[in-house]
Amino acid sequence: MIELVCAGRTPTELSREFQITAQTIQNWAGQAARDAGQPLPGKEGLSRTEREELARLRREVKQLQTERDILAKATAWFAGRSGVTPISSSNS
Repeated sequence: MIELVCAGRTPTELSREFQITAQTIQNWAGQAARDAGQPLPGKEGLSRTEREELARLRREVKQLQTERDILAKATAWFAGRSGVTPISSSNS
């Protein structure tokens, strides 16, 4: 199907011929282009590898934010016990 789209056949034309929705064919063609590192003209997209890396990085950011929050609470708790006021960070 991807080869037919690359050869110039439209997804609408192919959907009638093969009884598959045009949107499905567009999705397949788009994914194949992104996987090849070539987004469809006028459309930016991420390859499968890029999406996986983005998901991994988002998980890592969430983990780091959780750790930062835990450390901030621990710092405040220990500062309260020692009578020292913690200096707030502008990065929080």
